Amino acid sequence: MLLTYNRDDASDRYATMELNYVLPIDQTGWAIDGKTNASFRWDYDKAGPALLNLYQKGKQQQWDAEQRIDWLQDLDPENPAMLVDETISIYGSEIWNRMNEAERANLRRHLQAWQISQFLHGEQGALICSAKLVQQAPAIDAKYFAATQVMDEARHVESYSRLLREKFELAYPITAPLKALLNDVVADSRWDMTYLGMQVLIEGLALAAFQLFRDQAKNPLVSAVNAYVMQDEARHVAFGQIVLRDYYPQLGDAERRVREEFVVESCYRLRDRLLSEELWENVGLPKAACLDFARQSATAKGFQLRLFSRIVPLIREIGLCGPTVRRAFAQMGMLSLVNVDLAPTLADDARVAARFDAAP
Repeated sequence: MLLTYNRDDASDRYATMELNYVLPIDQTGWAIDGKTNASFRWDYDKAGPALLNLYQKGKQQQWDAEQRIDWLQDLDPENPAMLVDETISIYGSEIWNRMNEAERANLRRHLQAWQISQFLHGEQGALICSAKLVQQAPAIDAKYFAATQVMDEARHVESYSRLLREKFELAYPITAPLKALLNDVVADSRWDMTYLGMQVLIEGLALAAFQLFRDQAKNPLVSAVNAYVMQDEARHVAFGQIVLRDYYPQLGDAERRVREEFVVESCYRLRDRLLSEELWENVGLPKAACLDFARQSATAKGFQLRLFSRIVPLIREIGLCGPTVRRAFAQMGMLSLVNVDLAPTLADDARVAARFDAAP
């Protein structure tokens, strides 16, 4: 929905609001001693059509979060995104069944704030990594596109930060598995590991999580923010896919094995990131029992399968789906996703965003 009304009042209100952090930010920040090599390229005529086309889309599809999103819409404090309760990992457990409606409403608000907080933190990681790719990329066309992604990621940080600050008034710190993965990606000096860690693994999982909010959230503001972010992220994932599927076949067995081991370790971390470990005690629930149910329930496993529905085909596409990776995917119950064709899904992300713009 493209907006034309004056939004000065909303902007002023946003600028003066304070966000309630579950933990003080001076206890949760960290710095990474990352070593990045800057690659200068003088072969300006060597840009290839695939990345140039993606770069053109990146230029044409820039948008302003202040103008494109209707920030005047309200959220229901008892279920801000208006998600069905079946999306909650402890739904159907004895713990859930004993909770009264006030406790469930509090859990909904905190869980959704936790989820969007992880989106926000991941987008800041992507902002840092995309700036790193401008330096690292070994080809000029990749530098062109990475520059558009820097602006995309800044806009995503702005959008999720505002959603939490103005509408949820609550934010959670970065979950430990995501923090560990970001630490490894940012600290690694190899350019392809930045692509692999961010463009494929973190962005791949994020796209599936964004899709859940886009398609299942009944609140139009939450749905729109995720739809517009996904329009950008589909390009970012395609960027990593185009570059790495050409590069990884050139590697020897030892180098490819290093990347596959990284994929396995990262996927376990991303799986653990879905457990919302920092949440349960904060809302007065028994952490160990909640985590145990979340690991075992059929609902939670189905949710996990959906969230890996983009990563697994991407790993196959870039040529890293060797025996070690396949064993890990089988152990996690995700091997059935290997042969999924991701192209129609990525193409649909842009079309869905356009439908939100056309909505009355």
